[in-house]
Amino acid sequence: MFSETDKKNDDTEYSSPENYSNELNALQAVLAALKPLKPGARKKLLKTIMAFFEINMASNISDEAYSSYRGHTEASGDKPVPTFSENRNMSPKEFMLQKQPRTDVERVACLAYYLTHYKSTPHFKTLDISKLNTDAAQIKFSNPARAADHATQYGYLVPTTRGQKQLSAGGELFVQALPDYTLAKEAMMSARPRKNKSSIRKRSNHDNLNE
Repeated sequence: MFSETDKKNDDTEYSSPENYSNELNALQAVLAALKPLKPGARKKLLKTIMAFFEINMASNISDEAYSSYRGHTEASGDKPVPTFSENRNMSPKEFMLQKQPRTDVERVACLAYYLTHYKSTPHFKTLDISKLNTDAAQIKFSNPARAADHATQYGYLVPTTRGQKQLSAGGELFVQALPDYTLAKEAMMSARPRKNKSSIRKRSNHDNLNE
């Protein structure tokens, strides 16, 4: 798929057959995952992935091509996915109004995202989530610890050291895609490892939790 010339021109990425094989496998997996989606959903998901890995298209293609890409995006009416550097002065209240989470679990994920990227607090405790929830003028959690535990159970958060938690890769993609709820759910599902059918049914019920 890549020419020998391409491989020689980038010794960092194609210096070994193992690296090339890994990248080819990753490409095939991405193409297989995107193939069933509609064109609009593919574009939005690719934007989300680029934002997550902080990939700047302008650094990889010519100015003319990038301008054409931007023009096409704006003409199609697609809204760009915000990157971590955009509008860092947004208040927690404004952020939550923009993201519009539907459940307590999703609200925890959004608050965790804000702590991570707006407060430079990638590792946090339930108390941090609860305090930020108050700052964001959100409805008080009936049981903050249970909400955080459910967010961890469903893959939005992952445990770290000293009883703290952090936002998972799937949770990151989910929040970035909001308020496009359909895209957010697709991004979250694509980031989850495959589970058996009983686990999938259990996860699918999280939207109906009454916390």
